[in-house]
Amino acid sequence: MRFAPEYVANVLNENFEDAKELLLKPLMAINYAHLVMLTEQGIITNADSRTLRAALDAISLDSIRQVLYDGTYEDLFFYIERSIKQSCDEDVAGRLHTARSRNDIDMTMYRMLQREFIATLATATLELRDALLALADRHKHTVYGAHTHTQPAQPSTIAHYLLAVIEQLERDTRRLAAAYESTNRNPLGACAITGTGFPIDRNRTSELLGFSGPTCNTYGSIATVDYLLESVNATSTLIVGLGRVIQDFLLWCTMEFGYLRLSDGFVQGSSIMPQKRNPVALEHARAIGSKAVGQAQAITTTVHNTPFGDIVDTEDDLQPLVASMFGDAIRMVTLVAAAMKLADFNVEHLASRAAYGGTTLTELADTLVRDHGLPFRSAHAIAALLLKAQVEDPNVLLSAALHAASSAILGRPLEYTEADLQKVMSPAHFVSVRKTYGGPAPEETTRAIGVSRRLLDADRETWTLRRESRGRAEANLKARVTQL
Repeated sequence: MRFAPEYVANVLNENFEDAKELLLKPLMAINYAHLVMLTEQGIITNADSRTLRAALDAISLDSIRQVLYDGTYEDLFFYIERSIKQSCDEDVAGRLHTARSRNDIDMTMYRMLQREFIATLATATLELRDALLALADRHKHTVYGAHTHTQPAQPSTIAHYLLAVIEQLERDTRRLAAAYESTNRNPLGACAITGTGFPIDRNRTSELLGFSGPTCNTYGSIATVDYLLESVNATSTLIVGLGRVIQDFLLWCTMEFGYLRLSDGFVQGSSIMPQKRNPVALEHARAIGSKAVGQAQAITTTVHNTPFGDIVDTEDDLQPLVASMFGDAIRMVTLVAAAMKLADFNVEHLASRAAYGGTTLTELADTLVRDHGLPFRSAHAIAALLLKAQVEDPNVLLSAALHAASSAILGRPLEYTEADLQKVMSPAHFVSVRKTYGGPAPEETTRAIGVSRRLLDADRETWTLRRESRGRAEANLKARVTQL
């Protein structure tokens, strides 16, 4: 078959290059695993099996990666098949394709590639959690003024903030784990779409390729892309969530805030302005993450409203986009983890700004409720009047301002010493009394850090076991092929 030059240039050549880069290794593993299974099931003879093994062994992956597409074959699969035919009798070479199709081969390759991406992204996420936990542990007592709606809200601690981020990343890890399990199922044996009449063993090829087991319905094995969308959505959720945190970090790196300082290895200067110390690593992370989000949306758009079956929209042209999305997501998470591992906070400056804008007034209102049994709304009104008095006269005594405010709201004054009010309205006191489960009190963040550290250790072990399982399967496949 001679393909049109326009088709070669715009489709087949591009797909061949992509397949060489992304899919060559999984394709060869599938060939070996299928060969082992066919032999064990007695579908091909031992003699033919050894001949096919020798033909596969003779294929140099490095040489294939140097091959330029010439239009005399359709794709990488047919190039490999042609190479096998050149090494052995054509009748023997053709037996390797018994009880399989490019359809199930493709879907198996895609899942093998995708599970590696998911695992790498999950590992990068674990490293980010580790870096943020170390920061949180150092800053359990570091108070700062948290914002809501971009305005000063209440004092918290850096540990409390970072734990919120860490918990989000823990959920991201669970989402990636679920996506991995959905992906790590083997379509091989579904053939074109209805399976085969040969007595194949799909569990065996699943074992040899490191899958948790085979997919079920053979039609769905070829037709579905929900497993892909699950990992895409998990990745997109991770990136969007982390991007919001990066936005905070970049704001905190400004001279006006001065809360956060990146180490020298993650900043750049200016060609003209000697004073510049630009936090470009986080800027790049934000931009790279935005690219990944766009690619994730493009993946969904590409497969949206396509037929439920074998269709190119979900195949060759999509895989580079999937690889690019995961690649950028991994870059983003890895970069933020590295930058934050060596970053630190300006403790004194954070503390000096923690009470700015009346952030401790909630605790004043709470104290009035506790001490005098006031309705919270009355206590809220008194605290608001006290702030108004402070704004009008920054030198006003707190005790005098409270006396006037309570008289105006209650018709009677509430008396506190200046020292008592200074304590009640201090950021450290505000934080220390908030021992609510999940709150910012140091003893509570200490507990939460311990829980998150134990969860991190458990997640690391789980992902290590997944990696080791794939490694054992690869080693087992090599050993079994040698025994043919």
